[in-house]
Amino acid sequence: MTRTVVVTGGGTGIGRAVATRFAEKGARVLITGRRHSVLERASADIAGNVVAAQVDASDPDAVSAFADEVGPVDILVNNAGGNTDFDRAPTSSLSSVADSWRANFESNVITAVLMTTSLLPAMNDGGAIVTIGSIAADKGSGLYGAAKAAIASWNIDLARRIGARSITANVVATGYIADTEFFRDVLTHEAKDGLAASAMTKRAGAPDDIADMVEFLASNRARQITAQTFAVNGGEWPSR
Repeated sequence: MTRTVVVTGGGTGIGRAVATRFAEKGARVLITGRRHSVLERASADIAGNVVAAQVDASDPDAVSAFADEVGPVDILVNNAGGNTDFDRAPTSSLSSVADSWRANFESNVITAVLMTTSLLPAMNDGGAIVTIGSIAADKGSGLYGAAKAAIASWNIDLARRIGARSITANVVATGYIADTEFFRDVLTHEAKDGLAASAMTKRAGAPDDIADMVEFLASNRARQITAQTFAVNGGEWPSR
C-alpha cells in the first residue's frame, strides 16, 4: 500500500532530501512551506509522486485547512524551522529580545506542534513522526538552542500519548549540514571549514545523512524505537 508522507519545509535542504528519499521508495509525498515557487520547483525536480502545498505551519488556520485537505497520513516529518535570528537586526531593547524568542519558538516549536496536532487524529496507526532537532539544544546555543531543547522534551510526551496506536515519535538532532539555507549564505569558507573540522569525521554533514536516519526511523525496522533523540553530527557533540 502506498504510504502518504508529509514533509514540512520540504522545498530545500534537509526537507527536500527527505522528500526525495520517500518519493524514491514509492510514497506519495506532500511538501509544505511558505514559498510557492520553491515548492513548485522542488516538486517538479523530484521524481515520483510529490505534491507542493503552500502552508505556513505557524498559522493555525492554514494548518487546519491543510489537514482537512490531505486526509490520513502515515509519516510526518517536522522539518520546518531554523534560527530566525539570522533574519533580524540585533538590538538590545527588551521588546526586540521578546520578539526574537517568540520568533524562534514559533518557527521551531509551534510549527511542529500545530502540524502534529492537526494531522494526528486522522493519522494511520503504525505510522511515524520524526522532528528535526539540533545539537544546539545540548550546546547551550541561546534561544535557538532553547527552542530545539523544547522540541526534544515535547517529543517525549508526544511519544507517550501516541504509543498505544503504534505510532512512534523521535527527534533527529543535526550538526552542521552543508547545502542548506540555515546560515543564509553568510558563512565564509574559513567558517565552513572550521565547522566541518569540529566533527570527528572531519567533514560537513549532508542532507542525505539526515534523510538516512529519518527513513530508518519511519521504517518497519524501527517500530520499537520511540521517544528518543538521535544525534547525527559526525561526533561534533558526543552523547551516551
